[in-house]
Amino acid sequence: MAIHPIEFRYGTPEMKKIWDAENKLQKMLEVEAALAEAESQLKLIPKEAAEEIKNKANTQYVTKQRVDEIERETNHDIASIVKALAEVCEGNAGEYVHFGATSNDIIDSSQSLLLKESIEIIQEKVKRLAKIILKLANDHKKTVCIGRTHGQHALPTTYGMKFAIWADELHRQYDRLEECKGRLCVGMMTGAVGTSAALGEDGLNVHQKVSEVLGLPPVLISNQVVQRDNHAEYIMILANLASTLDKIALEIRNLQRTEIRELGESFDPEKQVGSSTMPHKMNPITAERICGVSRVVRAYTSPALQNNSLWHERDLTNSSSERIMLPESSILTDYILNLTIKLMEKLVFYPENIEKNLNLTGGLIMAERFMAELTRRGMGRQTAYALVRKCAIEANKQGISLKDVILRQTEIHDYLNHDEVDEIMDPHTYLGSSVQMVENVLNESERWFETI
Repeated sequence: MAIHPIEFRYGTPEMKKIWDAENKLQKMLEVEAALAEAESQLKLIPKEAAEEIKNKANTQYVTKQRVDEIERETNHDIASIVKALAEVCEGNAGEYVHFGATSNDIIDSSQSLLLKESIEIIQEKVKRLAKIILKLANDHKKTVCIGRTHGQHALPTTYGMKFAIWADELHRQYDRLEECKGRLCVGMMTGAVGTSAALGEDGLNVHQKVSEVLGLPPVLISNQVVQRDNHAEYIMILANLASTLDKIALEIRNLQRTEIRELGESFDPEKQVGSSTMPHKMNPITAERICGVSRVVRAYTSPALQNNSLWHERDLTNSSSERIMLPESSILTDYILNLTIKLMEKLVFYPENIEKNLNLTGGLIMAERFMAELTRRGMGRQTAYALVRKCAIEANKQGISLKDVILRQTEIHDYLNHDEVDEIMDPHTYLGSSVQMVENVLNESERWFETI
């Protein structure tokens, strides 16, 4: 019976496949095969034994069912895999399985393979999402909207600016994953406390050759485990990425509010139901799910950091939590990435509401421009600020336009005429360098995509 929502509701097939118990077993068998191959190259075990181990090191021979059966007796997962592999090897090849290794050599090296595949899937989707958002930035670099600070109308901005900021952040998240991958996804075959003592003088060579066979850089130094600052970094990057997706979804949820409704997620009224009791509802459920699941991903940062503090050369306190948080954080981050791609691909705009909200305050959002223009014309900055602020307060109190109050001020006519006041009041012409900034992001993004 399925219990966890990942089993039946959340997650993508490609990421679930990586962390499936069968695939995890296969990766551990591949590490055992790589160990045998490396040892045969160094003439530590017979070549024919290594070939037999390699031939049998797959789940066609070493079944999950048999491993589980042994583990119920041994209460040790890696010892069960070693026994299950040894017993299917012909001749005396089984005698050489796991020679010189400790359990975590197998766990950490195989986990590196799983994490590498996970990162590559996530990176590919980050790239895809960035491209979608960059197209939106280009399409809407001149779509003027109201900018809000503290939830209040501030100054005009553009949707291009909003989207370009998100895309630029996604580039950084991709780069963080790439940098982390080099530190996290490493091979390790260094024995019980990291000294390779069981393999004598050949220990370091075996360690390096195993990593080479697996296509991983060898860890420079370890004790019984690859140090968990690497794993904490991975979890924190996923949490950071989740916060970016949360930011995007939260903004869309806010902009989809009934009283704002500048944009929102698509809704199929022919099939989709917004509420079981309110027939009119069209809720931002995709964006809300992104925000909700991101909280779970971020919650793993605390145990990940605690896992770096282990007793002496290692204890088991990291193991149990990692069995949960490494697959879950990978699966859930990938899942909300998929949701964000879906959300942004089908984003719906309401231009009439964008324009209505831009002018909602009767021109109060142009107060800064008035102040700046008066200063440029010769009025002192502090004087100009005080004058325009007084006008803005009066306009707000009386419920009339800022322009009407401004034109009543006799001292302003010494600096600005009626036509100039009209021009200043146009929010579509107060965008500063926003278009150029968006184009800078677009140009830099082209170069970025060429390098990754």
